[in-house]
Parts: sequence; C-alpha cells; structure tokens
Amino acid sequence: MQSLRASIRSFTTAYPKESYVFIVASLLNAIGNAMLWPLVTIYVHNVLHRSYAEAGVVLLIQSAAGIVGQFLGGSLYHRVGPKRLIVSSLILTGVAQLFLIVAKAWIPYIFIMALNGFLFSVTMPAVNAFVGFRWPDHQARLFNSIYVFNNMGVAIGTSLAGVLAAISFNLTFFIDGISTASFGVFFLVFFNRIHLTSDSRMESGLPRQTAGSGLRPLLVDYRLYLFLALGSMLVMMSTSAWNSGVAAYLNSKGLSPAVYSFLWTVNGIVIVVGQPFTSLLNRLLTRSLYARLISSALFYAVGFCLMLLLHADYIELVIGMIVCTFGEMLLNPSIPAIVSQTTGRSAPFYLGLVGSVGSVGRLVGPPLYGALFDSFGVTPILLVSTVATAVGAGLFVVHRLLRSEVQPTLI
Repeated sequence: MQSLRASIRSFTTAYPKESYVFIVASLLNAIGNAMLWPLVTIYVHNVLHRSYAEAGVVLLIQSAAGIVGQFLGGSLYHRVGPKRLIVSSLILTGVAQLFLIVAKAWIPYIFIMALNGFLFSVTMPAVNAFVGFRWPDHQARLFNSIYVFNNMGVAIGTSLAGVLAAISFNLTFFIDGISTASFGVFFLVFFNRIHLTSDSRMESGLPRQTAGSGLRPLLVDYRLYLFLALGSMLVMMSTSAWNSGVAAYLNSKGLSPAVYSFLWTVNGIVIVVGQPFTSLLNRLLTRSLYARLISSALFYAVGFCLMLLLHADYIELVIGMIVCTFGEMLLNPSIPAIVSQTTGRSAPFYLGLVGSVGSVGRLVGPPLYGALFDSFGVTPILLVSTVATAVGAGLFVVHRLLRSEVQPTLI
C-alpha cells in the first residue's frame, strides 16, 4: 500500500499541471472511441448483412482515408497551427460519427466511415507533435502516460461496447460522436487558456519545417523514417487479425459481440495493471527506446504464434491477447518519442509520414484477412501475422543501425 501511494504521489508531481487535464480528457475521448471500432466487422455482417470480406473492404477504405489524413495532419501542423487543426478535425469527426445513426444503406455507411477515418487521423500526428513541442522535457514519459490512460478508456469503452450494441448500435454511435466532439471543445478551451510565447515551437507563424526545406528533402532523408515506417506497417497489418480474423472466428462459433469486446477489455486492463512488468523490463532489458521498439514486434510475433498453435478454446485467445498487449505497450509510446526526439522541427511531418505508412498495414490487413477467413478460416491469418511481426522486428533493427548516431533520451 505504501509503494502504491508513493507511485501515485510520484505520478501526480511528475509533469506540468496543465498536462494532467490533457491526460484526463484523452481518457474520456478514448472511452467514446473504443465503443465504435471493435464492432465494425460484426455490424457490417449482422446489421448490413454483408460478408466478412465486404466488412474488410469498409475497413480498407477507412484506413485509406486515414493514411491521407495522417499525412495531411503532419504536413499542415505548422501551416494551419495546432489549435485550428486539432479542434476543427475533432469536432468534425464527432459530427461524422453521429451521422452513422442515419447511414443505414451500404454506400452512405462506407462514405461516413471513410470520412470518419480521414478526420480522426488528421488529429493523430498533430496531437503527438503538440505534446512533444509543448512539454519537451517530459515527452517520453508523457507519451507513455497518455497511452496508458487512453487504454484505460479502451478497457472501459470496449466493456460497454458489446453491452450497448446488444441494446442498440445507434446508442453506441451517439455516445461515440458526443465524446469525440466534446474532446474537440476541450481542446478549444485548453488552447485559449494556455499561454503561447512568441518563441513557442507550436506557433503556426514559424518557418515551415526547417529553413529552406521542402517536401522532397524531407522524403529523401529515408534514414529518418523509412524502416521505422515499414516495420510499423507490418505490425499494424498484423493487428488487423483481431477485427478481421478473431472477431469473425468468434462470431462463426455463435458467440455474442460481448465475448469479442471482452478481449479488448483484457487488452486495456493489461495495459494498466501491466505497467510494473514493463517498468521492470525497461530497467533490466529494454533500457533504450530502440530496444523497446524492437522488443515490441517480438512480443507481437510470440503472441500470434501462440494463437496459431492454440486457438480452439477462448482462453487461448485471451492469452494471445495478453502477450500481444505487452508488445503494444512497448510500441505505441516509443514511435512518437523516437520521431519527436530525432527529427527536431520537422517532427510533425515525420509523425504524419510514419503514421500514414504504418496505416497502410491497416489498409491491407482487413481485405486480406477477410478473404482468408471466408476461404480458409482463422489459421492462415494467424500465420501471416506471426511472420509479418517477425519481419517487422528485423526492420526496426535496420532503422536502429542506420540511426546509431542519434540516441533518443528517456526523459
């Protein structure tokens, strides 16, 4: 109990006061968003009466729109400014999510899902860049704390998703839209209250990226992003196995949506209660951000391999989810921290670029896995995910070797 109190006291004094409001708001936003995305495959199949492959097409189109959104969000950060970019995209995302209530036909549903994917993805590199620029002395730990609290929201949201979907999918869409729009309103108030000095790196009037830099020089310097982005792409493709493989597998066995959503509840719980494990791991083995990056893909590979060998019983999928979750816990905070610390003033652009290339995996995964499931079941999906994450670990090693002269710090 004393150590728990010490941990809480350490957390509540570790960061600037204004950052705690941001963390709590991120938690509430995550609760709303977690009610939507785990149920897409089941909604398309059970409500719109389409095949699993067609559900994969919806996720493909949404991911394609997200790729454009992430790249655009990173590119526009310094041109538009974080306030207008983040606030407008979040509020419009909330409106798009509310339109899902009335988009009951196939084509309108696809359009709204694509719009939702585009608008929400615009905010992702912008928010990460905002954190890195606003609190540069705390960015690595803040990325981790925001990630943990977001996943507390995932644990809560996914536990509610199946229950709410059993009552009404429209109720899920309504709560999701309201929470996202409210997060946009929070940012509006937050930006109006914080003080931006004239030399703040967040201000939109500063030079574009770096002096004299255009798009081509940023892309030519491939060592900054290419292998990191490709490794992320393979890992993201593999995670599509949950929505387009495991969800379909459980549904084909006659299990309710609540059973599938419970896997994501487990995911969120492990992220919160597993922090002591990852802290110990980081002290003993994964002491650098690069070590955490490489280890993350290896955890994913082990998790998918376990499910490839054993997936007849539900508990085996739960164990696989737990192992993969440790990979997620190492991966998600590491990528924005590495990019923010090694690309300087161009961080928003590279955050958007790495995120958009990574999202290509989410673009390829759903239709590939949907088609595989319709033809062969869940086994080849788990095989592809195992191999892809192992290759992703190798690409992260290449990125580390090419960037050996730049060592991001764990501040």
